[in-house]
Amino acid sequence: MGAGVETYEDPDDRADRSGDSDARLHLTLLGPLAVLRQGVAQPLPASRKVRALIAYLALSPCAVGRGRLCELLWDVPNDPRGELRWCLSKMRSLLDEPGRRRVATQGDGIALDLSDCFVDAVEVGRAAQAGVARLAPERLRALATLFGGDFLDGLEIDRCPEFAGWLGAQRCRLRACRIAVLEHLATAVAGESDEVFGHLDQWLQLAPFDRYAHAQLFEALAARGRLQEGDAHLATAVRLFEAEGLDGTPLRASWQQARDRHRSPAAMIEVIEPPSPLREAEGSPRRAALAVMPFADLRSAADSRLSAGLAHDLTTRLARLRNLFVIAQGTMSTLGARGVGVQEAGRLLNVDYVVGGSLRRAADRTLVSVELSEARTACIVWSEEFDHGAADDALRVHGEIGDRIVASVASEIELAERNRAILRPPNSLTAWEAFHRGLWHMYRYEPEHNRQAAQCFEQAARLDPTWARPLAALSFTHFQNAFQRWAAREPEIDRAFRTAEQSLAADERDPSAHWAMGRALWLRGRHAQSLAGLEKSVELSPSFAHGHYTLAFVHVQSGDPGQGIERADLSRELSPYDPLLCVMLCARAIALVRLGRFDEAAEWALKGAGRPNAFTHLQAIATACLGLAGRADEARELAAALHQAQPQYCLDDLLSTFQLAPEAAALFRQGAREGSLT
Repeated sequence: MGAGVETYEDPDDRADRSGDSDARLHLTLLGPLAVLRQGVAQPLPASRKVRALIAYLALSPCAVGRGRLCELLWDVPNDPRGELRWCLSKMRSLLDEPGRRRVATQGDGIALDLSDCFVDAVEVGRAAQAGVARLAPERLRALATLFGGDFLDGLEIDRCPEFAGWLGAQRCRLRACRIAVLEHLATAVAGESDEVFGHLDQWLQLAPFDRYAHAQLFEALAARGRLQEGDAHLATAVRLFEAEGLDGTPLRASWQQARDRHRSPAAMIEVIEPPSPLREAEGSPRRAALAVMPFADLRSAADSRLSAGLAHDLTTRLARLRNLFVIAQGTMSTLGARGVGVQEAGRLLNVDYVVGGSLRRAADRTLVSVELSEARTACIVWSEEFDHGAADDALRVHGEIGDRIVASVASEIELAERNRAILRPPNSLTAWEAFHRGLWHMYRYEPEHNRQAAQCFEQAARLDPTWARPLAALSFTHFQNAFQRWAAREPEIDRAFRTAEQSLAADERDPSAHWAMGRALWLRGRHAQSLAGLEKSVELSPSFAHGHYTLAFVHVQSGDPGQGIERADLSRELSPYDPLLCVMLCARAIALVRLGRFDEAAEWALKGAGRPNAFTHLQAIATACLGLAGRADEARELAAALHQAQPQYCLDDLLSTFQLAPEAAALFRQGAREGSLT
């Protein structure tokens, strides 16, 4: 309800409404709060809390509980729910119309139905989420005009720490959206007219320490031969940077490079890429960079050690993954103490992604809200709220919630980078891009895609031989060739082992290297050594979901089935949308078969076999589980579909691929017979 209805609309399917004065109601949140009906400003209630409620509910994607609203705006009043009812009555008199109720209540929940209204902050947020870089200059200009100041300018409320935290977060987010709009608008009109200087001026006012903004201004000045202005701006900017303890050398280099590029008066502006600490020289290895901002504690400054400790712990755990460049927490703490926002910090540090969030206590619970966003586009890649039952157990908050956050952040960045890399021309890929393009192919579980994945990983390893992860992934492609019998088994087992060794040699502290070696050892039947290698991978990174899954994979077949179930569940908890989810689910089914819990095994196997990238062996596992559960008709139907796709497939293909304990193999034979899979 509320603005949430519009939030899920496709912006490409609707007209530009940024100047839509015909909307029945127009809410201005970017600047001082204003409510316009048919273009006429309406008198606002004097109560700041009524205004705060309007804004909070306007941006809420769903109904909000009364208890949550009381926590947000009242510091233990005598009758918080009574005060809330009074505020709602004021909101109704302002927003409702005859026959049109916008303040909606259902049970304990409250929402604003603004589906026929225009809300400027929602419009900007929708554009940012869809991708500012995709927008035409006209659309960017329209969005830029929506900003009349800071979000809810002038609306601060004393003794409401949770609202203050929410307000600060929204201001930072929307300010970052404004900067992203100005950046892409300045780039879009760079070579057209002097309009670019107006956008650059606003951009620099909002982000005075953004080196890319200064670089773009230098480009514009040099292209037009305005060298004295460039010299003056350089001197001013260097003084500004050095007064804050920042290095002015990159600014000098940017101005010199701009002058060198535009020695001819007729030269046009050349669009330049954002500077990055990871792009130091042409062809140098590059990986995504990440910063973790200190988490805001919304209830008590005395509890700030828990929120600060969580950020420090996340930084350490993310660094252990060895796949990202992670900015040291000391730098982030300094920026947090100076009041630097999440996206602003990302731009200042020139990182690709930023993690930020808040922590609050509610009765006996600890609630942690976290967001992962792209630094230069202000696009939120992923967000989640984690509810932890023990409000006073800091170790469990850091351990359990920390592991889940780290796994989710790593998975979401990997997904974003895979999708980006697959759109790049193959001959222009960096090591980072080649690796993620390979992942896109690898998770298709098809022979041709596996071959293309191997080529990408080989390219990544050539471009950056110090990076262990492409070699670990290359080992996995050889594992797949052997496991799926897409190629001669023994040579592929040897290649899987050899590339896992190369991965370990590149970086022995990378968990993926030990994961690759554990898989290769399993192929060779060395189960004890395989388990030791896999245990090492999760010891190095407790949030490494694939390490936990592969431990489950080995245990469910011939080890401890109970341990296998625990590991499979943990891997899914850490990475609930993982591309390996199909095998995580079927691993649990195998363990349940060994424990004699056939009905449960059938349900879990069906979930795994129903995943989009499930391969033939998983369908065979589901067929046998259905047979053991007494669901013979369903088993035969699934077996028929399997044989239609793979006419030569038989149960021996499954049993020769997996290394099941003898009693488990006997059970699968029994179930397969019931399902007519022979």
